Amino acid sequence: MSRDALTLVRRELRDQLRQRVDARGLAAAPPTERRLRVREEAMAVLRERGAILPARDLARVVNEVSDDVVGFGPIEFLLKDPSVTEVMVNGPDDVFVEREGRIERVPDRLFEGEEPILHLIERIVGPLGLRVDQASPWVDARLPDGSRVHAIVPPLSLRGPVLTIRRFSQVAIEARDLLDTCSVGPRALRFLAACVRGRANIVISGGAGSGKTTLLGVLSGFIPDEERLITIEDAAELRLAKPHVVSLEARPANVEGRGEITVRHLVRNALRMRPDRIIVGEVRGGEALDMLQAMNTGHEGSLSTAHANSSRHLLWRLETMAMMSDVALPAAHIRAQVAAAIDVVVQLARLRDGRRVVWEVAVVEGTRRGEPVVEPVFRFRPRESGAGRFGASGMIPALLDVLQQRGEDVGEELFAVGEDAG
Repeated sequence: MSRDALTLVRRELRDQLRQRVDARGLAAAPPTERRLRVREEAMAVLRERGAILPARDLARVVNEVSDDVVGFGPIEFLLKDPSVTEVMVNGPDDVFVEREGRIERVPDRLFEGEEPILHLIERIVGPLGLRVDQASPWVDARLPDGSRVHAIVPPLSLRGPVLTIRRFSQVAIEARDLLDTCSVGPRALRFLAACVRGRANIVISGGAGSGKTTLLGVLSGFIPDEERLITIEDAAELRLAKPHVVSLEARPANVEGRGEITVRHLVRNALRMRPDRIIVGEVRGGEALDMLQAMNTGHEGSLSTAHANSSRHLLWRLETMAMMSDVALPAAHIRAQVAAAIDVVVQLARLRDGRRVVWEVAVVEGTRRGEPVVEPVFRFRPRESGAGRFGASGMIPALLDVLQQRGEDVGEELFAVGEDAG
């Protein structure tokens, strides 16, 4: 059968299935039963058309239509590929993926126009009580496997519907993995582990896709098992292998514009839940003030992430975000809270070869003339060969005294000027 004829059969079969079969019921069925029901419908459509389809073509059509009706259609094979960490659909013939930190274009045209992309977006967000249309032209959602989904459609998108899916490894990344991939130096990791166990407040900073959530999960592994952790995320991504974890997830407004629960609401609730640690997946707005106040009033050992280009820029961003709250405080007061609350900033970067590294570990040493003092302790030094080296600046942070009082004596020799392999 010709390619055009196969396309026609596939389109008719897809339309017939949407009319005859309950897609949600089909999705809940075991894979073998799902394929059998799709095959039965395929045979019925072919009999009605009087068409004869070779067994090989029939199997391909059945698989494609089943994926299209209850799976993720043309991108199903990409989401099953463990090496793919992000799928970016910019249009019917404009699909990209990220593998090992590098973006690659998918050579084949995967979608037959914009309508299948819209249908896929609706199928993802519909069961979650969300919608995406001209009145509500963007949406954030989460797949059952934890993958994060963002979709935006016209009139905001000038090139049709755009879908982005960020996938997360089902196997938790551990500290040893970061050392093996030269993502962090051994001395810097030892210092960060001591900071976590010693209940220092740490913020992980970096650009999109730099590995902030991954590092947050790794550092959380150093928290003692007996502690009660409250995690707060806009879209749940963290998978902490700890025995006492309460995970909270923000909720967007429903189709009527009601029911929104923000990260800030959750931070306030977490303070009433007897947390030993509060872990905020990402600070984006007014919740920064609540987090800073919590850190300054006995909730040490908090961990969070934020978007910023450097350690110093992170503190400026936290100050700006804190001022977005509904509490009118002088800028100088907020700046002092930032300097008092944050102990360590970990700045991440993605290199040209796709590798993600801990670019800098800095400590906040109080204020000087009203400005927070940020001192680099460990840095990554890139080399033309691409390998680079991790090294210490020689600066001995005052935080060491606090860590020692809390049972974490790392020793000043850890900060001696020198380089580690990278």
